[in-house]
Amino acid sequence: MSRAKAQTKQSSYISRDSSRSYFLAVFVSMVLVFVICSLTETLPSFQNRISTTGADTCNGEPPAVNRTHDPKQATFYDEPELTYTLGKTIKDWDKKRKSWLNLHPSFAAGADTRILIVTGSQPSPCKNPIGDHLLLRCFKNKADYSRIHGYDIFYNTACLDPKLCNVWAKVALIRAAMVAHPEAEWIWWMDSDAVFTDMYFKVPLQRYKQHNLVVPGWPDMVYEKKSWVSLNTGSFFTRNCQWSLDFLDVWARMSPRSPDYKFWSETLMSTLSDKMFPGADEQSSLVYLLLTEKKKLGDKIYLENQYDLSSYWVGVVGKLDKFTRTEADAEKNLPLLRRRRAEVVSESVGGVWEKYLENNTASEGKRPFITHFTGCQPCSGNHDPSYVGNTCWDAMERTLNYADNQVLRNLGFVHRDISRGSYVLPLAFDFPSEVLQRKKSGEEYNR
Repeated sequence: MSRAKAQTKQSSYISRDSSRSYFLAVFVSMVLVFVICSLTETLPSFQNRISTTGADTCNGEPPAVNRTHDPKQATFYDEPELTYTLGKTIKDWDKKRKSWLNLHPSFAAGADTRILIVTGSQPSPCKNPIGDHLLLRCFKNKADYSRIHGYDIFYNTACLDPKLCNVWAKVALIRAAMVAHPEAEWIWWMDSDAVFTDMYFKVPLQRYKQHNLVVPGWPDMVYEKKSWVSLNTGSFFTRNCQWSLDFLDVWARMSPRSPDYKFWSETLMSTLSDKMFPGADEQSSLVYLLLTEKKKLGDKIYLENQYDLSSYWVGVVGKLDKFTRTEADAEKNLPLLRRRRAEVVSESVGGVWEKYLENNTASEGKRPFITHFTGCQPCSGNHDPSYVGNTCWDAMERTLNYADNQVLRNLGFVHRDISRGSYVLPLAFDFPSEVLQRKKSGEEYNR
């Protein structure tokens, strides 16, 4: 009996203890639930943040073009007779290109001002020890300009036509690029040794509404002096249209791929007043076509000389320091120009720069849009004999660093000396106004 009572008491004790534990566990669980719910309300989960924020907000605005949309409807690309090479006529190109854009509406929007910059160099390594370095920097310069202005860029190192692996290579490449890029209204060719020196200047495309080829040149030198340097094919625009496709074929008939190449070489030498080198090059051939086919071509080819689409480098390099001082004065006088901003909107101050420089550069002239290192041959190193020693290479480095300063400014750095490309300094807030204040107060400014 006592043993039974003991067992009963023990069971009662265990039951009461279990009850207490149970109620305690329930209480703790309720507290935890309350805390978790409170945290959930005040601190949204990562999943909630994703659904609230959205990928578009995180990455900025949705992309302007849809590069994944390519409908199954047949286009000119499905035609077996389509070729990317010169000499093979493409008919109804304007209609075919318009049809492609209709099937790709995201590209159709803004197509009339879309530019593809095309450039390139030889497929083999440079013989000049610093040639590959210079070409890389020249390409970086073009990539920087393209990024700032929202242009696509294509760099080619392949010879697309075995008979056009010289100065004529650009014509074959432009032809292929037109077919491969129906979304682009303009194909902008730039020689590998052409450098952007005004990173904010934007090409006035509205000026060329009635034209299909824009090349730097001077009418009097073409039609009166008949000079082979009356225009420059180191930097020019070609509209992506039927007229241009046909013109490229006509132009290429004077190239080494033509059986009449020798005839054209002799004709150019006898026709152009100052041509000193034999051979039918692409620039001399274009001058000749303008001279002999003015009625057919003149209305469609625009000779641009209101801004420097291709400025001769010898007249530019000596002014770079003056340009730098003028631009520093502009930033001192105009807070808008020295204000920090995202690179993606740096184009917004281009007009301000242009207006200031036009009004304050009467003596030294405005910085050129593009500087062309004609005759330097950075890859082969066989520069014009009149350029002594390292004149070309030093000039290219200085010009590239000058242009690079306009890019680095958006990243908060600057080349203090454009002769020393690897040496950069961080910019102080409100530079250069902040520097002036230090100097006025007698505080030394060393970095």
